[in-house]
Amino acid sequence: MTLAPTLALHDGLALPAVGFGTYPLRGETGLESIRGAIEDGYRLVDSAYNYENEGTVGAAVRASGVPRDELVLTSKLPGRYHRHDAAVTAVHESLYRAGLDHWDLYLIHWPNPVQGHYVEAFATLLELRDRGLIRSVGVSNFLPEHLEALREQTGELPSLNQVELHPRFAQAGQLAADAGLGVVTESWSPLGRGSTVLDEPVVTAIADELGRTPAQVVLRWHVQLGAVPLPKSANPQRRRENLALFDFELTAEQMASIGTLDRPDGRIHDQDPAVYEEF
Repeated sequence: MTLAPTLALHDGLALPAVGFGTYPLRGETGLESIRGAIEDGYRLVDSAYNYENEGTVGAAVRASGVPRDELVLTSKLPGRYHRHDAAVTAVHESLYRAGLDHWDLYLIHWPNPVQGHYVEAFATLLELRDRGLIRSVGVSNFLPEHLEALREQTGELPSLNQVELHPRFAQAGQLAADAGLGVVTESWSPLGRGSTVLDEPVVTAIADELGRTPAQVVLRWHVQLGAVPLPKSANPQRRRENLALFDFELTAEQMASIGTLDRPDGRIHDQDPAVYEEF
């Protein structure tokens, strides 16, 4: 069984360098996939209130037999609950659904800048951290200006920022901004969900050269960028392959070749955090 190395968030939480994404795994089949991932060696599991699978994640954790304190479990606050009292209730509800007494990571799912309550939401999550319901407070889909607003108005920064990141949308500016603030970047849809990234000749040529799968090549690209990828698969062999990223390296030339796939319009969906509202 492969276990990923960890990196330290600025608040001291040890974060595995690769995690398991759970959208849209639900119900019995979802439980089996998530349990299988934990048994395969994944110790970082990503969920969200709006995925409607926090209960599935909790059940999979209990079924896996892996001690709770060996896992880093994540959920996310939806936009409709950014005001203080609503956020408090939502976090409690997340815990009740999952059958947990705390989340290791709790993120604001989207900043929803038109609504404009993300600073209040962040301050509330910090309050719940201090009450022991959350170990580490992060965000998702936050632009550099949103991170700066958090620091200016609360005096704190999130421990991590989970953003869309894959070879077709490489987010070099966001990665640099996060790193400059001491915020770790996580990658959602790291393989470019529903796209043909894994079929790109650049990727397949490197995979053939190294004797690796195209997915391993792309996930290793994330690791070497300093991002934490969150791949998802219901296939046991692919799950295990997606964890086996730490016994090989890409050369600078290979990294640059994959970087040529980047596109300004490379988002999977038209979800620009500057204007997108998620509830």
